[in-house]
Amino acid sequence: MSASDIKPAATILLLRDDPAFEVLMVKRHHQIDFASGALVFPGGKSHAGDHDPAWEDRAIGWSRFDAEQRVLRIAAIREAFEEAGILLGRGADGSPISGESASLDVRLKVDAGELAFLDVVRELGVMIDLEALTVFARWITPPLTPKRFDTWFYAATAPDDQLAACDGRETVDAEWIAPAEALRMAEAGERKVIFPTRMNLQLLAEASGADDCVTRAQARRLVTVEPQIQDRERGKVLVLPPDAGYGVVEEPLERVM
Repeated sequence: MSASDIKPAATILLLRDDPAFEVLMVKRHHQIDFASGALVFPGGKSHAGDHDPAWEDRAIGWSRFDAEQRVLRIAAIREAFEEAGILLGRGADGSPISGESASLDVRLKVDAGELAFLDVVRELGVMIDLEALTVFARWITPPLTPKRFDTWFYAATAPDDQLAACDGRETVDAEWIAPAEALRMAEAGERKVIFPTRMNLQLLAEASGADDCVTRAQARRLVTVEPQIQDRERGKVLVLPPDAGYGVVEEPLERVM
């Protein structure tokens, strides 16, 4: 598999502090071919519509980012909309979008490629907010997997009065959960949590709240994580860069597969 086969993707960590510090997670449908049945953050690969230059008129912070970051941030916002029904943006008067941003039918049409996300945003008369996203991490899937992604993780504070609801197609559940509780359930085998999600939950759990998480992410030097397979006496392990912020990680390969 060549580097050109690695697909760009974006994932979003939507955060809130009330009633407690929690992150929005969705459960992947069991028939999805990647991370089926797993508890994950909303996200997915970028689509052609994310590259539309017409987004310039519908995106807050357009001039602040290069072409790559624009596409990735649009993808992250679109995925949050499709999978959880949350739209990060502002109305014509500059106020945050409130209430239900769009019907489930509209979200499913966007997901299926039958309706352009840009057209939905235009119809709503709103602007998506690229500045609302802070880079949290970047992971490149290791070569041992059949599908590889170059995934950017973004942290963002969720709107106060938008309700999260799963799409019923790619995701079958959406819930707000404390990072430490998600880790506990993964360790106990109560939920399936894939390795990158688990590592980023651990990083997330170091923060005391949404603002602290964003502050930490802004201060952290971004180190691209491409896990490497190495041999140890006890068997093969997956190793992360020691300066990526996750500490020393040597994960037994059987825990990752």
